[in-house]
Amino acid sequence: MTTFTIEATYRIPIYRQRSYQAETLAEACRLAIEDDDCEGQKEDYESAGETYVTGAWPGDVPPYSVAALPIPSHFGEALQRKAEHFEVLLGLLKVFAIPADGGPTDEPFWRQRAHAAIAKAEAILAGARDPDDEGGAS
Repeated sequence: MTTFTIEATYRIPIYRQRSYQAETLAEACRLAIEDDDCEGQKEDYESAGETYVTGAWPGDVPPYSVAALPIPSHFGEALQRKAEHFEVLLGLLKVFAIPADGGPTDEPFWRQRAHAAIAKAEAILAGARDPDDEGGAS
């Protein structure tokens, strides 16, 4: 049996509650975002995020001491998976909406990729592993 060293991470929300003087709600929100004073911040352990894999190494080794292994995306943070897949979906939409040469798109070629992108998006939303990559989407 093979041994792997795995680094798993979860996020703990840290928040602060302050009052800001402003003309509008948008201005107050901007002041809160730009406020870099961390005094009085609190950790919200009850709202800790999902656990996801952030590193993997072959063998029983100290993390970062050897080259990391590629981690299948379905073990990553769901929010990051959504962000990365958004670019794929946007690219497919552009191809269908605006063919590069002004002529018709290569429909079978792009339809296959669109179906793979849709399947991955549905897996991400369901919190499931990625489907087999048959259409070139990542």
